[in-house]
Amino acid sequence: QLQFVESGGGLVQTGGSLRLSCEASGFTLDYNTIGWFRQAPGKEREGVSCISFSDGSVYYADFVKGRFTSSRDNAKNTMYLEMNNLEPEDTAVYYCAANRQGLACTVIEGEDEYDYWGQGTQVTVSS
Repeated sequence: QLQFVESGGGLVQTGGSLRLSCEASGFTLDYNTIGWFRQAPGKEREGVSCISFSDGSVYYADFVKGRFTSSRDNAKNTMYLEMNNLEPEDTAVYYCAANRQGLACTVIEGEDEYDYWGQGTQVTVSS
């Protein structure tokens, strides 16, 4: 079964930090473009970050630039989202995803082009 196992969510105060992890199971993460998404209550899911396999480009949504860092450890078949200086507006369910074609982030038009998804992990930031 091809899937991710997510972990690392939780409750944190404003200004705090969390690190989310997604371990790939049943496939090799190495050649995939990886992305993070989030969905806040009552809102549509939105893209947070993307790291392309094909050209190495990295993308962050404006609302997380300078605070969040996405990375991957191919030896552990795991991707990470380091979140610092968290704000109540960051409260959401966070999802990891992978595009098996390794497309450049600028080519990926939407979340439908991601093939593998994590189950989601809740991040709650209290004020």
